[in-house]
Amino acid sequence: MRTIVHRIVGSQESGLVLVVVLVTLALALLAGSHPDLSTGASINNFWNANTLVQTATDASFFAIMAIGATMVIISGGIDLSVGSIYALAGVSMALVLRAMGPAGGATTVFVGLAVCLGVGLLCGLLNGALVVGLRVHPFIITLGSMWILRGIAFVATKAESIIVPTPLTAVVKAPLGLPSTLYPVPMLTMLAMMVLGTIYLQRTVMGRHIFAFGGNVEASRFAGLSLSRIQIGVFAVSGLTAGLAAFLGASFYGSASSGDAQGYELYVIASAVVGGASLIGGKGSALGAMLGALLIVLIRQSIRTLHFDQNYEWIVIGCAIIIAVVVDQWSTRAGARRLSLAREQLKTAA
Repeated sequence: MRTIVHRIVGSQESGLVLVVVLVTLALALLAGSHPDLSTGASINNFWNANTLVQTATDASFFAIMAIGATMVIISGGIDLSVGSIYALAGVSMALVLRAMGPAGGATTVFVGLAVCLGVGLLCGLLNGALVVGLRVHPFIITLGSMWILRGIAFVATKAESIIVPTPLTAVVKAPLGLPSTLYPVPMLTMLAMMVLGTIYLQRTVMGRHIFAFGGNVEASRFAGLSLSRIQIGVFAVSGLTAGLAAFLGASFYGSASSGDAQGYELYVIASAVVGGASLIGGKGSALGAMLGALLIVLIRQSIRTLHFDQNYEWIVIGCAIIIAVVVDQWSTRAGARRLSLAREQLKTAA
C-alpha cells in the first residue's frame, strides 16, 4: 500500500491533480450561490451537477484531441492542424448524412462516426506521410495543412452551417439515467480515451517506441526501430482523435460548419503542455493531457463564474503555457543534475 501511495505522489501528474483540486475548491468557495426557483434551496453557482458536467463536457472535446496531440509531441513533433481536421471531419459527416437522406437511427450514427473517424485518419496519415516523405519539420507541414483542410471544408460547404440528423444528437446527449439536463456521454468518452491512451503509451510496444523516438532519434535508429512508421502512426492517432472529437462536437451542438474549432489548436497544445508533455519530446501522458484540458477549461470557467473580463482569457492561458514549459525545463535540468551527481558519487565510491 505504501509503495502505491509513493508511486502516485511521485508521478508527474500528481502536482497537476493538486492544482486542479485547488482551483475547483477555490471556485466553489468564491462562486457564490443562488436560490433554486422550484425549492428555494441555496445552490452553489459552480459546485452543482449542471455546471460540473458542463465543465467536463467543454473539456472533453479539447482533451480527446489533446491525447492524440500529446503522442505527436512525445515523438518530438507538433500538430497544428487538429482544429481544421475537426472542422473537415464534422462537415464531411454532415454532408454525407444529408446526401443519404432519412435513414435508421443506428445506421445514421454508425455512418456519421465512420465518416468522422475515416476523414480524421486520412488527414492524420497525410500529415505523417508529408512529414516523412518531404523531410520537413511537422510545424511547417501541419501549419500548411491547417489552412488547406479548413479551406476544403469552407469550399465544400460554401460557408454554410449544416444541421446534423437528430439521432446523432440523441446519442451524444443521452442522459444515461441522469436528469434530462445532464449529458455525460462526452465526459465518459473522454475518460475512456484517457484510459486507452494510457494503456497504449505505457503498456504496448508501439507506445514505448514513441517515447524512444522522442527521447533519442539516433539511438532509436541504431536500435532498428522504423522511424517513419512511428511518425506516421502518431499523426494518424492525432487525426483519429480529432475525428472523434468532431463527431461528438457536431452531434452535441447539432450542426457542423467550416468555422468549427477555430483556435482549438491553442487549447489542444496548451492542454498537452500544461499536462506535462515536453516540446522537445520523450515526455508526456494521456492522463496529463486530460488534466491539462480540465485545468484550461477551469481557468475559462473561473473567468466567467467570478465575472472577470473575458478578454483576459487568452492572457491567462498564454501565461499558463509559459509557466508550464519553464517548470518542465527546470525539472528536466534538476533531474539531469541529480543524475550527474549520482554518477560522480558512483565513480568516487569505485
